[in-house]
Amino acid sequence: MTSASPSVVTLGETMALVRTTEVGSLRHANSLVFGIGGAESNVAIGLARLGVAASWLGRVGDDSLGERVAREIRGDGVDVRTIVDPDAATGLMVKERPSASSTAVHYYRADSAGSRLRPEDLPEGWIEAASLLHITGITPLLSDSARAAVHTAIDRARDAGTSVSFDINYRSALASAEFAGPLLRDLAERADVVFGGAEEFAILYPGSSVADAAARLHDAGCAAVVFKQGPRGASAFEGGSVVASPGFAIDVVDTVGAGDAFVAGYLSAMLDGFGTDAALRRANACGAMACLVPGDWEAAPTLRDLERFLDGDADPVQR
Repeated sequence: MTSASPSVVTLGETMALVRTTEVGSLRHANSLVFGIGGAESNVAIGLARLGVAASWLGRVGDDSLGERVAREIRGDGVDVRTIVDPDAATGLMVKERPSASSTAVHYYRADSAGSRLRPEDLPEGWIEAASLLHITGITPLLSDSARAAVHTAIDRARDAGTSVSFDINYRSALASAEFAGPLLRDLAERADVVFGGAEEFAILYPGSSVADAAARLHDAGCAAVVFKQGPRGASAFEGGSVVASPGFAIDVVDTVGAGDAFVAGYLSAMLDGFGTDAALRRANACGAMACLVPGDWEAAPTLRDLERFLDGDADPVQR
């Protein structure tokens, strides 16, 4: 990368991850695999693999899990800004596959180091020097201080002319829809690009269709609203136009992290100057490829991987 390359900064909690290696309940699991995962760092890794300079910031505990989080993310070429918290542990999530077609994720993050993120953790000039700030709806629901950090990041981005990307990424385990809706809507209305699914847009604007929610976000100043539909593809609402792109039929192994890969694909294409149709196609491909391998970020593609997939080496079938 050159110093003139577009850069993306993001912040949030990344946790240690333990997952089963076979289908079935944790009650009967014989072996486990250890790793890490977090929505924002997943996006940062996805961007780095696609050639975009990316930086991730978060708090970790003064423990081996925190060291692993920092090492794993840095190992994929991401600029890592960790704040080591001596008074809290690194969070943990556990994944199981109750059936061949389902995944369950259990979080152990109460009072974790990552949830203690605060405005003072954001370095001077870090956001201001970037082309884009990416945030999700997870971090502001972790704690009051984490929410304040996200708002401070947006304030600084807007003052500096740095674009803001927001993935709603609603997690019911963190807050009820009634509590989260107004908070997430405020963040979405301050962003330039918003990503979400039908249920997530309905949380922002209860009773509204996706098209109505997109119109309201446009009225608030949002330039693009991207509607994620999983295997059915995605659509982008830009002003009065809608661009739709079909998804890919694949043999799904693990859907966790697919939305983050989708976001990385779209943002990388946008920063590379691609049109909306091409950005959606790349995003859909990245999301599909993330489902082919277990893990949160392991299957996020490089540009070479993506080219092979889109050329048909992986035998994708477009719908």
